[in-house]
Amino acid sequence: MKLNSIICAASAALLLAACAPAASEYGYVIKDNKIVYNTPPRPAGQQSMLGFAAEPIEHVRVGIVGLGDRGSDAVRRFPFIEDATVVALCDLLPERVEKAQSRLEKRGAPRAQYEFTGEEGYKQLCELEDLDLVYLAVPWQLHTPIAVYAMEHGKHVAIEVPAAISIEQCWQLVNTSERTRKHCMMLENCCYDFFELTCLNMAQHGLFGEVVHAEGSYCHNLEPWWDNYYADWRMSYNKDHHGDLYPTHGIGPVCQVLNIHRGDKMDVLVAMDTDAFAGQEIADKRYGEGEVAKYANGDNTSTLIRTHNGKTILVEHAVVTPQPYSRMYQLQGTKGYANKYPNEGIAIGGNAVQTGAYDDLDAEEYLSEADRDAIMEMYKYPFVNDIEELARKVGGHGGMDFIMDYRLIYCLHNGLPLDQDVYDAAEWSSLVELTEVSINHGSMPVVMPDFTRGEWNKLDGLKLAE
Repeated sequence: MKLNSIICAASAALLLAACAPAASEYGYVIKDNKIVYNTPPRPAGQQSMLGFAAEPIEHVRVGIVGLGDRGSDAVRRFPFIEDATVVALCDLLPERVEKAQSRLEKRGAPRAQYEFTGEEGYKQLCELEDLDLVYLAVPWQLHTPIAVYAMEHGKHVAIEVPAAISIEQCWQLVNTSERTRKHCMMLENCCYDFFELTCLNMAQHGLFGEVVHAEGSYCHNLEPWWDNYYADWRMSYNKDHHGDLYPTHGIGPVCQVLNIHRGDKMDVLVAMDTDAFAGQEIADKRYGEGEVAKYANGDNTSTLIRTHNGKTILVEHAVVTPQPYSRMYQLQGTKGYANKYPNEGIAIGGNAVQTGAYDDLDAEEYLSEADRDAIMEMYKYPFVNDIEELARKVGGHGGMDFIMDYRLIYCLHNGLPLDQDVYDAAEWSSLVELTEVSINHGSMPVVMPDFTRGEWNKLDGLKLAE
């Protein structure tokens, strides 16, 4: 089956899933004016992956599938990580594989031992015996099928965002990870931005009091990048679907702060979008006026979520309108506040800081820039201090991509739980379908699936292993 056919088939499957009847294992019913998804029971023999730690891997052997922008950037970063080596490369296009090999050589790393090309190349890579981790940077529609294949062949998996594009795919990732006892991490790099990491640490130390509301988004005019997507897969997906199709940059970091499935869970979601004003214009220009009868995705999608513990989350998606880049990262707490866009800033009450020169702050006083910078420095995670200089040198969205890869390899090497588990991958990615279904039903509330199957309060907060 050709790549375009695979993508079209995956898109059709998602559309069917969005309209799934009540009888479907992964479908939903409408009850009391809410959309309620079925939670399938855990199959016999599967175990929860909450807090899971695999056996330590002395040296992590990495295979990268997909060598476009994201995959080739990963190839560039891995030579700077001591406990990992890229041993296998795979892409549809042979010229991309050779370019990736050249990148390894340029950085003093050995050429990858294995090369695979074509539509079945990923299977050959996943079937290798001397491979520990499959790192996926392929079109969204192929994330879950390849990840499942890799886990079934004994490999840990790291998947670019979103990890899945349907509720059925989310459950496939969860069930396969639980059954095979292999890690399935989504490569949500925004969780590793310096500001977000420090705010997470501050929240965990109580500086913001009780965080009651959080915001995140992906507001990014993609006009300069549409032509970079092979076979036009990303524009085609936006053309055919409503909803927040790229939610994880916004939802991921704030879910970590709110301890989602580590003491709280997302209960209900409502999504609403604008009409496709700019989107239709772009489609007409791109494909020819009249060729796209109706561009599906609205210019802006807003999603409001309420958690079990009474918190709220606002997430936005906008990729076709001219605007400054924003992930809208914001935390509102009972004793403090943090905001990254358009400018970084924090405000905390005096009782929130218990150390150093900050004990005398008035309860409602906003920090000076010098005070803010000093507190941000004070609450960096120790591992950030250890690798910040290297991360900024290696780069990848300012260094956060390198920190993400470093943390993944560090945890695998030391046999520790990963910073993001398969339930994060499923929960954050589930917004792709859930927002579309809400919008298709007139912004009806959606009761969100619990991918932990009732175990969302078994862990006491997120702990980033040191």
